[in-house]
Amino acid sequence: MRSPPFPPGTPELLQKFGGQPNRLIELIQSGIGGQPNGAYLHWDELRHRPAPPGFRHEEWWLATRLARQPMARPLLLLRDKAGRSFSYCAPDSVQSLLHEVDRNAAGDIQIPELVTTPQNRDRYIVRSLMEEAITSSQLEGAATTHKVAKDMLQRGRKPRDRGEQMIMNNYAAMQFIRDHYRQALTPGIILELQRILTTETLDDASAAGCWRRPDEDITVADIRSNETLHIPPAAEEIPARMELLCRFANDRSDEPFVHPVVRAILLHFMLGYDHPFADGNGRTARALFYWCMAQRGYWLLELVSISSVIRRAPAQYVRAYLYTETDDNDTTYFLLHQLNALKQAIAELHEYLRRKVEEQRHAQQLIEHSPALRERLNHRQLALIDHAIRNPQSVYRIDRHQSSHHVTYQTARTDLLALVDLGLLAKSKAGRAFIFTAPEDLRARLEAIKSGGPVTAAGRLR
Repeated sequence: MRSPPFPPGTPELLQKFGGQPNRLIELIQSGIGGQPNGAYLHWDELRHRPAPPGFRHEEWWLATRLARQPMARPLLLLRDKAGRSFSYCAPDSVQSLLHEVDRNAAGDIQIPELVTTPQNRDRYIVRSLMEEAITSSQLEGAATTHKVAKDMLQRGRKPRDRGEQMIMNNYAAMQFIRDHYRQALTPGIILELQRILTTETLDDASAAGCWRRPDEDITVADIRSNETLHIPPAAEEIPARMELLCRFANDRSDEPFVHPVVRAILLHFMLGYDHPFADGNGRTARALFYWCMAQRGYWLLELVSISSVIRRAPAQYVRAYLYTETDDNDTTYFLLHQLNALKQAIAELHEYLRRKVEEQRHAQQLIEHSPALRERLNHRQLALIDHAIRNPQSVYRIDRHQSSHHVTYQTARTDLLALVDLGLLAKSKAGRAFIFTAPEDLRARLEAIKSGGPVTAAGRLR
């Protein structure tokens, strides 16, 4: 990726048109807003699009910049390495996206019962933590496949290489956030997050949980062309900059008001900009986003993996940083990128939950309307399978089944072992006792029985 060109400076353009006051008035009164055709364009994009009739591209850019200036909100605690404040605008596109996130990710939102029961919610949180751990690590170069990584996390298997260790670390970091997000953010917590994320993955193990040193020459470069894309602030400035970042993260005042989602995204942006570590900056930045969102009450974000969306178009993620840095510290580009990623991730979650609700409903109807199942299963077994459909990954024991239905131990044992023989439960040992769990493809297995026989894995008839 190449670094985008710096736009023509507003003062220089104003000076250029200083001798043409009538033309300048025309530009100001042109009605061109800060979002030409509804898009918040950087100069790098605008210069390649057809200019409005009667305008040259530099004139079009000047009119756009003049329209944005009254909307710009300075961020006094967030400054670049030259000491200039970052800023952001809140045009209609930003306001609309923030409204969608507020409506769909916080407060008393409409969400299926599938998620509101504690057991199910925990299950989907674990699913999301795994997804974010895997994709955030893959963004930073972990080559482990999704299937292998998920198997490692589910089984608790020890990582076999650096890529797997990155994923395991990311999973631990997300769990750390769940346990500690109610605390005020401190530089110490940022250090601890990075330590968790980089443990046993660094060539220099002493860099885990430490700010980068002055002798560490850190630049962000394009992996193919080796072009330098970003030079972060000097290492000597990092402790003070992290103190300011924590002040910004913890600020609850409304003067000036910064929307909580905007604050979380800017926290993500600034950690990436400051690059305070020798390694793990991107993963730590995304972890801080989750920290801030959880702290501000956006509970549905526990179920969403934003890295899974970013990973599909990583160049757009990098470009959003570069557009900000080359256009007078305007972070609106990064805000829009992240808000759109959030919108997509939330929509995908709702679609996933819709499918799961439909699967559960269909499986319950199978039990209610299937003579084949009712012939093979007694009322106790039907009740257990119905519970397993509504509460995936529940664990069943003979003694609990016995007490629930007031039957003998032998009857309870026979019930569960018969379900194992039918392929509707899996049997394993926990200590000296047997435990029973429903397979993930329970619905397919019920369908197979309905069609006429016992099943093997994946619902195939034996």
